[in-house]
Amino acid sequence: MSSSTITLTGLPGVPFIQPGDDLVAMTLAALDRAGLILQDGDILVYASKIISKAEGRLVRLQNVVVTPQARVIAASIDKDPRLVTLILQESAQVLRTRPGLIIVEHRLGFVCANAGIDQSNIAGDDIALLLPRDPDASARTLRAGLKQATGANVAIVINDSHGRAWRQGTVGVAIGIAGLLPLTDRRGERDLFGREMRVTVLGTADEIAAAASLLQGGAAEALPIVHMRGAPYLMGEGRLSDLLRAKEQDLFR
Repeated sequence: MSSSTITLTGLPGVPFIQPGDDLVAMTLAALDRAGLILQDGDILVYASKIISKAEGRLVRLQNVVVTPQARVIAASIDKDPRLVTLILQESAQVLRTRPGLIIVEHRLGFVCANAGIDQSNIAGDDIALLLPRDPDASARTLRAGLKQATGANVAIVINDSHGRAWRQGTVGVAIGIAGLLPLTDRRGERDLFGREMRVTVLGTADEIAAAASLLQGGAAEALPIVHMRGAPYLMGEGRLSDLLRAKEQDLFR
C-alpha cells in the first residue's frame, strides 16, 4: 500500500458533456491523448458535474413550480425561489440559512450548501445542475465499463467541492466511490517511536478527491477527469455512507 510517489494527470480534451454521453468512451479517448494506459491500482477521479450532465440532471428554472415553503425561505434569504424549490427537493433537512445560502442535509446524507446545486460552467442562465442521483452507482458503472474495455482493475472517485464549518475555502470531497475502501484504519499500527496508534483513521477517498480537485480547479481549467497513479489505498467495495459521521456523533449540527 505504501508509495513515495503519486502522479496526477488531468486528462486533456474532454468535451462539454451532454445528456447521454458515454463517459467510458470519453475517458478512454482522453487517456489515449495523454499517452496513458490504465494499470491495476490506478484511480480515476471524476468531477461530479460531468456525471450529472451525462445523466441528464439539468433542470430549466422556467419549468420549476415554486412551493409555498420555498417562497417563504427565498424571501428571507434573497434567493431565487425556483432554486430554493430545487434545493428543498434535493434535501432531507434544512440546517441553517443566511442571505444567499442554505445549509442542508442532502438526500444522500452529507451536509452541504445549496444541496450541491450549481449553475457554473453550464450553458444558459436558466439551467441548474443537480448532483448525481446515486453517485456510488455511477462510480460502479464507470469502473465496470473501464474494466471491460481495458482489463485494468481501477478505482473510481466522484468528487464535489464542499465548504467546511470550521475552515475557510472549499475542498474536493468524495461523493461517489467504487473499488476502494474510503477509510484507512491505522489503529493498532506503530509510529516511528513504537507507540501504538489508537485513533488514526484516514479519510483516504476524501484525500484522493482533494488532490484531484487541485487540477480540476472548477473555473475554466476544463480538466474534469484526473488520472492518479501511486496513491496508497485499500481495494474493496466502499460506499459514500462509509464516510458520513453518524448524527449522534456530529458536534457541528
